[in-house]
Amino acid sequence: MFLGTGAASYMIIDELQYRGVTVHTIKGYGDTAVAEHTIALMLATARDIARMDREVRAGTWTPQEGVQLLGKTLGVIGLGGIGCEVARIGKGIGMEVIGWNRTRRAGVPLADLDTLLARADVVSMNLTLNDETRGFLSAARIARMKPGAILVNTARGALVDEAALIAALKSGHIRHAGLDVFHAEPLKPDHPLAKMRNVTLTSHAAFRTLEASMTLLRRAIDIVRTITG
Repeated sequence: MFLGTGAASYMIIDELQYRGVTVHTIKGYGDTAVAEHTIALMLATARDIARMDREVRAGTWTPQEGVQLLGKTLGVIGLGGIGCEVARIGKGIGMEVIGWNRTRRAGVPLADLDTLLARADVVSMNLTLNDETRGFLSAARIARMKPGAILVNTARGALVDEAALIAALKSGHIRHAGLDVFHAEPLKPDHPLAKMRNVTLTSHAAFRTLEASMTLLRRAIDIVRTITG
């Protein structure tokens, strides 16, 4: 049993099934937890909170000018359980929310991907990683993002072209990135992303709340009971 939703990131599920191994995944247990972490990163990047925290602790008092999110456009890429929660909270703080999803979903105004990238002041990545979505936010798509936009990724690092992201952060085309996930984890301290002032980092912790963990374990027990009869 895989205690989580991203089993395909760690194993080849089709091959396991071919060998007679059934993989049971647990979905939805952390939708709110991940969405809240996404919004936390969005707010932190908009106001440069992590940078000011580091500077104040080091004895440097340099107030940074932030971005007010009220009335800004939040573009949510991927409208599964997490993406819909991100949209709900974003709407609750006064943002205009638009979404893109591979299949039609109710509840969030939809836009084609190019329109979303061009309009969104904040882009939130909430896709599942698979063969179709690996490298989804390519260099070409990053170039179509609104200049000065914020990118938040709490899904999977491999959804984004890392070299293109770094280049866009260096040029300022992306104002700031809030990242909880990376191509290689743990992120090494000498990695370019770890050295950039306009990147706010967390340690793949978006799903880690007591409430989400308890839900995960309860659902795992239910699956075991079903299997064992």
